[in-house]
Amino acid sequence: MDLRDRILDAAAKVYSQTGFRGATTRRIAERAGVNEITLFRHFGSKTRLLHEAIRCAGVASNLCVLPARPSVPRAELATWALTTFRELFARRSLIRTAMGELEERPDLLPPDQSHTVCAGQELHGYLERLRSAGMIRADVDLMAATMMFMGTLFADAITRDIIPAMYRQAPEQSIGHYVDLIARALDLKESRA
Repeated sequence: MDLRDRILDAAAKVYSQTGFRGATTRRIAERAGVNEITLFRHFGSKTRLLHEAIRCAGVASNLCVLPARPSVPRAELATWALTTFRELFARRSLIRTAMGELEERPDLLPPDQSHTVCAGQELHGYLERLRSAGMIRADVDLMAATMMFMGTLFADAITRDIIPAMYRQAPEQSIGHYVDLIARALDLKESRA
């Protein structure tokens, strides 16, 4: 991991644990194994550093892409949904902290580059491809379907460890059920008509 990435990783971790006020440049520098001057040389200010750290932590490098030509939609959706869930779950502390500070610091959350937004765009495009292929109902509101499915994955990932009584099944089982429900709502056909 290069110096810049080490600093960004440290900043994201400190921020997710302590929020903006607690994420001092001193704490971040200690966690990254550098001095504070190095932080300022690379990023100029604490706000710019944290903004970049949150942006980089929010966009997954291994974002699961849905196929350009759907062939086995249930399996493709299940794989994509589990990968998306795992990415969100891994970042749940950072997401919760940023959401909690959203009103006070709206500039820290990158609205159009987050993993959730990218995943939602990927899902919406896939649903459009399914409709074009005649594999789902033509009258479905794809934006509503996208928001419903993304909202479910997001809520599960962000709250699973806070309210475990609601999530009695393993994530893989829950996601299988979510995929079954969306497949039924879309009247998903496994093979092209």
